[in-house]
Amino acid sequence: MDEEEAELRNPFPSPPSHYQNYTTHNLKLLSLLQERVGDGEVSQVNQYHVLSDQSDIPDWSLTQLDKPRVDWILEEGSYTVFGDTWPIKEEIPSLAELGGHQLYPADPSVDRRPALQTVLKSLLYTYSRLLDALLLPPPTLSSAMDQPEWQKHVEWITIMAQNIMAAANDLRPVQARGSLEIMMKRQLELRQEETKAIHKKCDDLEARIEAIRQASKNEASVPREQKPAAVAQGSRTESINRV
Repeated sequence: MDEEEAELRNPFPSPPSHYQNYTTHNLKLLSLLQERVGDGEVSQVNQYHVLSDQSDIPDWSLTQLDKPRVDWILEEGSYTVFGDTWPIKEEIPSLAELGGHQLYPADPSVDRRPALQTVLKSLLYTYSRLLDALLLPPPTLSSAMDQPEWQKHVEWITIMAQNIMAAANDLRPVQARGSLEIMMKRQLELRQEETKAIHKKCDDLEARIEAIRQASKNEASVPREQKPAAVAQGSRTESINRV
């Protein structure tokens, strides 16, 4: 039992040992048992008697192979995985629910900043009192049984630090939403910049195509009779150069 408990607490636990029971033969026996029992309670019948005509009946209850009852999980409000119990609706417990001394409002809709500012000021003041307490002379024998003043300040500083940490942890979802919003805005800006670059490139290509098209039109608009004259003039010039 201790080995199984240690395995459940392992950060990388192995599959439960009973996974080997989910064989094709055992699943067929479970299906046959449920079919023969009908509307009755399978866990209350003798599986050896009901399945007397079958072979290789395991010595453990076949109901262990049945699927988890979702209605039971919903009724209990929690489920167990690798030895840990998890609630169906996961919620971050408040400091008061964890047994701490909560100094800020528990309602998340209430503005906590005034309370946290008060806690911060009290923390600074208590720290100053702690330094003064550390400079006091050692206690006398008559007051040695009393709790030292510095210890009271340390306990109070611990309570206020827990409140600040708990309040900061409550803001994690808000921080996550803010980070996601910034990331999505940045992605949108990058896509807009890429789209503008593509449009600019398309405009440049269209301008070049239009220039080529216009040059082709100008070339096609030259009269045909001017082309032989230009050719003859070119031949005459070439003959003179040769002479």
